[in-house]
Amino acid sequence: MTLTKRKNAFIELGKFLSQFHLDNSQPKNDVLHNDNFFSKMLDLIQQSKSHNGWYTEEQVIFALQSWAEALTPENLDNWLRNYTLDNIEPKTVGLVLAGNIPLVGFHDFLSVLITGHKALIKTSGNDQHLLPFLSKYLIATEPEFKDFIFFTEGKLENFDAVIATGSNNTARYFEYYFQNKPSIIRKNRNSAAILTGNETKEDLIGLGEDIFRYFGLGCRNVSKLFVPKGYDFKDFFEAMYEYKDVIHYEKYANNYDYNKAVFLMSNFKLLDNEFLTIKEDSGYASPISSVFYEFYEDLNTLKQKLEDDHEQLQCVVSNNLTPDSIPFGQTQKPGLLDYADNVDTIAFLSKI
Repeated sequence: MTLTKRKNAFIELGKFLSQFHLDNSQPKNDVLHNDNFFSKMLDLIQQSKSHNGWYTEEQVIFALQSWAEALTPENLDNWLRNYTLDNIEPKTVGLVLAGNIPLVGFHDFLSVLITGHKALIKTSGNDQHLLPFLSKYLIATEPEFKDFIFFTEGKLENFDAVIATGSNNTARYFEYYFQNKPSIIRKNRNSAAILTGNETKEDLIGLGEDIFRYFGLGCRNVSKLFVPKGYDFKDFFEAMYEYKDVIHYEKYANNYDYNKAVFLMSNFKLLDNEFLTIKEDSGYASPISSVFYEFYEDLNTLKQKLEDDHEQLQCVVSNNLTPDSIPFGQTQKPGLLDYADNVDTIAFLSKI
């Protein structure tokens, strides 16, 4: 199968995904296979919450729209132009996927197939339906993909390389189990934001998107704030009020109540607005419904700390205070070149 065929299939998938919106999903006449797939996709979106309580209609559609925006001819060409993908001998690449947010493993899936390899996929128990469905659409669009996409419920066998995502604990198992295969092993990561006190209200509302999208379950969600000594959180909490409705979602509310109670029983000092707690803490991984914060006195010292901690960090959000910092409100809109853990997946797949 040629690279052009592979790209065109994903472009058609992007067009298909672009039809689904929170308020009004309507089939478009120029989209392939709507007769077989459009209503089934609507049903799957509605059913996703029953498969995983965190996969609300809003969150699933946000993920679908993000991929619809990514899978354009221009984006795919810009992504792949600096790689040589000719004459790649197809290998079987095992994918062990996470399930913390909808379609979290789609970039790895796309990378394996776009480079001409075969994908042997073990989905997370938390996300077992979306990717298999999109795979069926790809195969309907480009039947040759039938020989390149395989799902397994058991352990991975008969593969040449692997990309596995899990916790720090499971990563140790992966490193042992896959030690004789070319691999990318992904561990826990978190994201942080640097505030100076000069942020606009729009900046801080954008930061709320970085905190609350997917209920804070993604590695690109901001879970830690670095604020200058003496920082007044008044403007921060006013901006967060835009997201107050999150507390009406039962699973989030249960986490808020539980984590707040644990903090209070431990006599931790908290700042609280009735749907988000913030706690002074040197860690990066805050629990759902909470964000940690830490004071800094010198920006250069903080930059060095973040450089030293780079293996724990997925994103740093700020107004251009660090190299590669992400603007407020943009962490959940990664481009195709925004590789998880900053590991170039295409370069890896080009050499196996």
